[in-house]
Amino acid sequence: MNKKLLCAALLGSLGMAQAASAQEFDDRWYVSGSTGVNFQDNDRGTEDSLFGTLGFGKFLNPNLSLEAELNYQNPDKTINPNLWWSQYGVSVDARYHFRNVDSKWWPYVRGGVGYQRHEEEYNAFPNPNSPGQHEDSNLALNLGAGLQFDFGRVDLRTEVGTRVDFDDQQARIGSQEDMFTDLLASVGLTVALGPEPVAPVAPAPVAETSCADLDDDGDGVNNCNDKCPGSQAGQTIGPDGCPVPVSIDLKGVNFDFDKSTLRPDAVAILNEAVEILKRYPELRVEVAGHTDLCGTDVYNQSLSERRAKAVYDYLTGNGVDGGRLAGPVGYGESRPLEQTAQTLPGCKSETNRRTELNAQ
Repeated sequence: MNKKLLCAALLGSLGMAQAASAQEFDDRWYVSGSTGVNFQDNDRGTEDSLFGTLGFGKFLNPNLSLEAELNYQNPDKTINPNLWWSQYGVSVDARYHFRNVDSKWWPYVRGGVGYQRHEEEYNAFPNPNSPGQHEDSNLALNLGAGLQFDFGRVDLRTEVGTRVDFDDQQARIGSQEDMFTDLLASVGLTVALGPEPVAPVAPAPVAETSCADLDDDGDGVNNCNDKCPGSQAGQTIGPDGCPVPVSIDLKGVNFDFDKSTLRPDAVAILNEAVEILKRYPELRVEVAGHTDLCGTDVYNQSLSERRAKAVYDYLTGNGVDGGRLAGPVGYGESRPLEQTAQTLPGCKSETNRRTELNAQ
């Protein structure tokens, strides 16, 4: 039954197998077709013949495929080539592929079960109805090994294997066999169906971040250096992330003796103050007026209020919301910057005759 040849072929193919490793795979359905030579079991009494297959299958994972296959062969009978003999069947076969990530070809082994149909003519002489006809069906077992070459959508497949045919109802004179072992060698193609699979897009690498890359409160100071997290919008922030008081220096907004009229040099300084207030819309200030030490307390109090009012009116007249201004408040002579005696001409200190904007 060619058993030695069969064993040698299978062992030779299995010797080419290599360790499998995981990889991405094409899981589309595919159709397959092959042709080859069916080396008939000697006990059949039939000649070797060509055979063909047509299949439909799918890879279940990178290593395992499952395929349904139809086969057909029509060999001649040895004793009389004019007698007709044919065989066809269907099988379900699994193939385990020993795949390598970088290789375009790989070995595999095959195993499956099938159902074979036999139809034959036989010499029934001296029966006048000779030749007789015999038909029968039986189970079959498929074993094999092969190589598959990956060309993309189309793969090339070469295979050697055996089909154990459990046919125990042959139409022949002589001893009956309970099974036949045919050797099959073939070459074929598989063609993947459907569009090309889309390769998975690798996620963009996530850059490691540290506190130096983060600024949770949006104050312009990174989290590593921010000693006051949670700063509010509109606050003036120092290099350590903490709010710093904003002061508006109105040095030079002074008044002539016993006057509350803004001088030209004071107007220039107040224009700078207007720009600062517009730059920091959350800033609130107190408008405070002061006098020198000359005159009575009552008079100086009234004069300081008029001076504060002059600055207040200028700011609101130039676009500053009055709701951001506390006052105008007059402090009279109670907060001098220079201490001078009231009885001396030095009491007329220009430094003390001033208006201030104090941040709230």
